[in-house]
Parts: sequence; structure tokens; C-alpha cells
Amino acid sequence: MIYLLYGKDNYIKNDYLKKIKKKFSELKLGINYIQIDENDCQNIISNIETPSFGYETKLIVVRNSNIVKKKNVIGEKLAEYIETNTIEGVELVILEEEIDKTTALYKIIQNKGTIKECNEKTPREIISQIKSISNAYQVNIKENISQYLIECIGTNMEDIINELRKLIEYEGKGGEITKEDIDCLTVKKSESIIFDLTDNLGKKNIKEAINVLHNLIYSREPVQKILVMLYNHFKKLFIVKISDESNIAQALNLKANQLFLVTKYKNQAKFFNASELRNILEEFIELDEKSKNGNIDLDIGLESVLCRYCS
Repeated sequence: MIYLLYGKDNYIKNDYLKKIKKKFSELKLGINYIQIDENDCQNIISNIETPSFGYETKLIVVRNSNIVKKKNVIGEKLAEYIETNTIEGVELVILEEEIDKTTALYKIIQNKGTIKECNEKTPREIISQIKSISNAYQVNIKENISQYLIECIGTNMEDIINELRKLIEYEGKGGEITKEDIDCLTVKKSESIIFDLTDNLGKKNIKEAINVLHNLIYSREPVQKILVMLYNHFKKLFIVKISDESNIAQALNLKANQLFLVTKYKNQAKFFNASELRNILEEFIELDEKSKNGNIDLDIGLESVLCRYCS
């Protein structure tokens, strides 16, 4: 059997792989369990043809090899091999982030195997899973706190599970996860931290806004990347300000599982008028040019822009 599991969410892919592994009573690495990555994917066919001595079937797992993309020679050879050979005694699992559905390999797997798209779940599905996992450890978490966790961590289940484990361990049996726990214990996504910075900026709380900026810098986030993130964030706020109310999600180019961000952007946009947002964007562009010319230190320049807005 041939499986193609693709998409951005590694947790969902690995969970599906676990179910496939349960078909095997025993897996011996190098004998009936072969792992292949981009560095040795040229050996896929030879591994398929090599007997799994002492075992009826073997599992071959290929990760992030890019073989399901256009003009990939190995992918083309594998498609031809599958087309002309009967593969018996092998479970071949291909895990990829991005694929091309026009390739011969995709089409042959579609015809002869199983394809599963493993993209991030909707916030509603994630909240349900967070609740289920917490209940299993007899730790309580309210729906609004689960929503806040998603806002801080994102919608990738692998990231959420990792952070949720810390919170469950911290609270212990009979405990309840709170917003304060999430703020103290989890590693927030940079995008979430930018929301925090902008909230403080909008409320004219310059001290806290600068603290958030410093924390980003101290976490070794490149200052140039911080400038880009701030520019993109304020650009979205400007888009919200000038867009038709019914068209905001489309204007922001949000995915289906990111629609909860519409409310967050709308709430933050209320702190600013359109001309203020335009001015801030222009200052970011000017700062970028000056820093590249060596006329200003980027750290100091960012602080100056934030302070000027709050003055």
C-alpha cells in the first residue's frame, strides 16, 4: 500500500503514521522499518525491492524528499516503477509539506494508493481537541482560554500539543489552565507578540510597548525581521480601516482557519485612524532605507517610531 500524507501540520501527519505503524506487531529499524529523507531518497526503489528478512511486510517512511514536485527525477522514476510493478509486502508512506498535483507520482498514488491532506484544523476543532486532551489528564480549561491559547500559539497542532503539555504538567490533576499560565509558560508566536505590542501602542502605553519590543530582540529575533513583521501588521490594520466590512477576510488574505483574526484586527484598528496608520507605514519604510544606508541604528529607530506615535 502507498500513502501520501501532505500539508503543513506535522502532528496530523505523524498521528496518521502512528495508525499505519499499528499494523505491524514489531518494527526493526533497518530491517522491516526504513526511514528515508531528501539525502538518500534515490534509494527508495532499491529499498522497496530489498526483502525484509524474517518479516512478511516492511514499512518505508519517506520524509520531506520533494519527490512529489515537478521535474523531480526520482519522483518520475518512482511513478514509472509503481506503474509497471506490483508492490507487495511493503507499506510506503510519503510525508511532504508541499506537493504538485500535476506530477505523475501524485496521479499514480491517487489511482493506486491513499492520499490525505493534513492541513491545520479549524479553531473550533482545535478547541475541542484541547478540551479532550485536558480532560484526559483531569485538568480544566475554559473555551475562551483555549481560544486565547490558539491566538498565542497559532493553529499548528504540533505546537499546541507541545505547549499544552507544559500547562497540564504545571497545573496538575484537578487544576485549571488560566490566561496568566499561558502568558508565563508558553512560547508565543512572534505574530502574537506583535499583537501585544500594537495593543500597548494603541493604548499609548509606550513603556510596555518598548518592553515587548525589547523582549522580541532579546529572544534573538532579527531586528530586520521585527521591522518587516511590524510593517506587515500595520499594513493589515490599514487594510481593515479602508476595506468594506464584509470583505475584510478576503482583503487580508486569511485562510479558513484564520478567520478568528478578523475580530482581532478590527479591534486593534479602532485605536488608529487611517492617516496615523499611513504615517506609521511611511516611517517604517523610511527607517528601513536609513538603516540600510547606515544613517541610523535599527533598534533605536524602531523605538523612536513607537515613541513618536505615543508623544
